[in-house]
Amino acid sequence: MRVYVPLTLPGLAEAYRTGQLGDGPFLAHAVTPALREWYLSDDIEELEYAALNRAALASLRLLAADAGAPRRRVVVAVDVSDGAALPDPDRGLDPAALGEVRVAGSVRLAKAAAVHVDAADAEADVAAAADALPAADGGDDEAQFVVDGAEDHELLWYATQEIPNLVG
Repeated sequence: MRVYVPLTLPGLAEAYRTGQLGDGPFLAHAVTPALREWYLSDDIEELEYAALNRAALASLRLLAADAGAPRRRVVVAVDVSDGAALPDPDRGLDPAALGEVRVAGSVRLAKAAAVHVDAADAEADVAAAADALPAADGGDDEAQFVVDGAEDHELLWYATQEIPNLVG
């Protein structure tokens, strides 16, 4: 099963230093039954893209909580065994939890398939979105518009061999 792990650049640097993603259990996103139902598509590539975008929003939440992190969303795509990542049954119907899974234990970074990171030109919009996130969560439509502005930036794809250049 492919899961998408939301991080920040400092989080990616730590994973690179330790060789591990998370200590387990940790939050990731994947194509879950709830995501399939919400997205209304049978195309696995579209569903995986939706899961990636849900992880990018989770990365934005991490940035909102860490004022010192560079304002670039980071998502690591990694394959884990099917039983290693399960949706939280208590949050299955929560729209905020669509695609969320808990990965049972740590995962070696060497198992990552790719890393997705914002381009440098997205930083201003991502910073504004991180600042606006609490108001958007509270129902402020203007703040939600700002958060959506970050989503207009596509995450760039990087091979795992490029991680040292991203965190260095």
